[in-house]
Amino acid sequence: MTDRSGDVRRLLAAHLPGRRAGSVSPLGEGEDHVAYEVDGELIVRFGKGSGAEGPARGAEEEARLLRAVAGLSPLPVPEPCFTAAQEDCLAYRRLPGVPLIDLSPWERPGRNGRIGAVLGALLRALHAARPETVAGLVGTDEQPRDLWLREAAEARAAVGDRVPGPHRAAVAEFLGAPPPTVRRAPVFSHNDLGIEHVLVDPATEAVTGIIDWSDAAFTDPGYDFGLLYRDLGPCALEAALDAYRAEGRDRRELRTLAVFYARCTALTDMAYGLDAGRAAYLAKGLAALRWLFPGRLP
Repeated sequence: MTDRSGDVRRLLAAHLPGRRAGSVSPLGEGEDHVAYEVDGELIVRFGKGSGAEGPARGAEEEARLLRAVAGLSPLPVPEPCFTAAQEDCLAYRRLPGVPLIDLSPWERPGRNGRIGAVLGALLRALHAARPETVAGLVGTDEQPRDLWLREAAEARAAVGDRVPGPHRAAVAEFLGAPPPTVRRAPVFSHNDLGIEHVLVDPATEAVTGIIDWSDAAFTDPGYDFGLLYRDLGPCALEAALDAYRAEGRDRRELRTLAVFYARCTALTDMAYGLDAGRAAYLAKGLAALRWLFPGRLP
């Protein structure tokens, strides 16, 4: 990771001249961004680009998206302070709380049910958004479910014997079966609602905000339900569907899609954790095998 703390100080001086930076600390690095924390109050994030195609969403475009999302979301989202387009830099005020992935164990029915209900209400608000609200800010992210299965199979091969014996037959059964044929119209969603992007108060475990909207898109409404099911378990999924007010056929279809995406992404999360040395991702994928791949699939 290249140290860009000097760039952080330079950009703060240029864009917030009355704001002197005391401490500038590396916060983390993902596939698309590297981030720094300033005095525990600001986050300054640089895009890493994506080869010849450039960044998936530039800083200025993401700032506009965050402002639009703030008008939709019942939960706090990052508030942009400034952008520096030439350096693909976005600065925003740090939201309170810590990423839920930092708290363990992840599958605690009482806690997870409460969090699931909050996230279900968030998804209800996002999925109900009129397309013109985010027009020009997001695209459509839909890939064939056969491709999801192929990528999950590649991830299964990559993790090898990290999948415990009691789950291997169920994993093989899932990977050998056709994907669900349920068809739902794309809706606006966070599109990466894993627990690494859900902030909570570590004392009360109340949800304090949702971060990293860089993947937001019109997408399958079951996808984000799948991620919260993968990370928080069955109690959270049912609570989320209750808060979403899903009933009858609607509920059955969303649950079917959530199970499919949860199973695929649990395997890809494990592979990512191994490849990138991110132990928390491997650990949460392993934990999810208990409810995603029991001895026999339903």
